[in-house]
Parts: sequence; C-alpha cells; structure tokens
Amino acid sequence: MVRPSLKSANLSLSLTKSDYKKKLKDLQEQAKKITFSVVDNQKSIVIVFEGWDAAGKGGAIRRLTGMMDPRLYEVHNIAAPDSTERTRNYLWRFWRRLPERGVIGIFDRSWYGRVMVERVEGFATADEWKRAYREIQWFEEDLIHSGIKVIKFFIHIDPDTQKERFTARGDDPLRRWKLTEEDWRNREKWPQYEEAIEEMIAKTHSPEAPWVIVPGNDKYFARVHVLEEFVKHCKDI
Repeated sequence: MVRPSLKSANLSLSLTKSDYKKKLKDLQEQAKKITFSVVDNQKSIVIVFEGWDAAGKGGAIRRLTGMMDPRLYEVHNIAAPDSTERTRNYLWRFWRRLPERGVIGIFDRSWYGRVMVERVEGFATADEWKRAYREIQWFEEDLIHSGIKVIKFFIHIDPDTQKERFTARGDDPLRRWKLTEEDWRNREKWPQYEEAIEEMIAKTHSPEAPWVIVPGNDKYFARVHVLEEFVKHCKDI
C-alpha cells in the first residue's frame, strides 16, 4: 500500500475559473446523489478535514455541501476542548458527535489534534500522543465495523501561500477576526508541524480510512479535488 505524503503533493496544480465552475456544478450534483443513497441505505459517512491554517478547509466544506440537503449532513467546527471535555478522554467529545444513520458527519478539525497541535505545543505528553496513534486506529476501526464510511482530507499549502493568505486576511475588515497572533507564531514551528503531520499520515492511513492529500495552493483546484475524491470513495454507498 502506497501511503500519501506531503512531499508527493504537487502544489502547482491549478484550475481556471471557467473550468472550476464547470467541474464544480457536476461534482456537486454527484455529491448530492450520494447523500440520497446514504439515506436510502441507512448508512453514515464521517469526513475529516485537517490542514494548515488558512489552507481553505472551510471553503472546501462549503463547496462539498453546496447542493446537499442541510438535513442530511452536519458540520462540527472543532476548537480547543472546554472545561467539561478536558476532564474526559480526548475522544469522548468526538464519540458524542458521530452522525446517526442516514447522515454525513463533517469534522473541521478532529481527533487528530492530539498528534498535531497537542504534540507540537506540548499540551499532551510524549506518552499520550505516541499512544494516540493506536487509539485513533481503534476508534476508526470501530466506526468502520459499525458500517460508517471514513475519509480524511489534509489540505496542504506551502509557507509562502499561507503568508499571503494571512496578510490578505489582516487587510480585510470582514475577515480580520480569523487571524490571530497565535497563527503568526505557529508559522515559526512549521518544521515541527510538518514532521508531526507526516508521521500522523503514515501511521493512520489505511484502505478503509484513507488520507487524501489535497494540493491547496490553488483554491479552485483544492475544492474540486475534494469533491472528486468524495465521489470516488463514496459512490459505492
């Protein structure tokens, strides 16, 4: 089995605006049909979105769900755990959000924070984040054995693209709130995050719960690629 890697992503891939619009509409129609199959067959899908800050996760999710009936999917925007969640196992808050049958559950950030942010920032001990790889494997195996389809996207961009998007956010009064000093600070730890991401993908990729590396320097390409991979992996529902 060939495992995906950040190094293998071709970040120069792009689409023209006209090609993007043509592909987007057709793929959104196909994605909508998949949601009807999910309902008809009483299946569930769990979709994980991870990626660098400003990689475009939110935009990709909005295009993925663009033609879906909002009753048939739910998006969970995951932030730092609250005081109640911190008293429990880190997977507890994700178990509580798993979709019921006939529904697609989309996670904007996920349980993989344990082996990325918590690892790099020191919020988890070395024993905790090293143990988490197997815990996550067990968690996803349980989902699959319960009949839940699992697909995981990592949207990859390069440091220069991230810097450009940070600067654009800072100059836009309507989007300035999305940029914090912590975002700029985290750029200094890019090599540590890159190492953590590569290990995460290598240790948790499987045919049943695959990671898809999405080249994200061009947002048009990234959005279409997410839809293409969703349709490919879920057309057998």
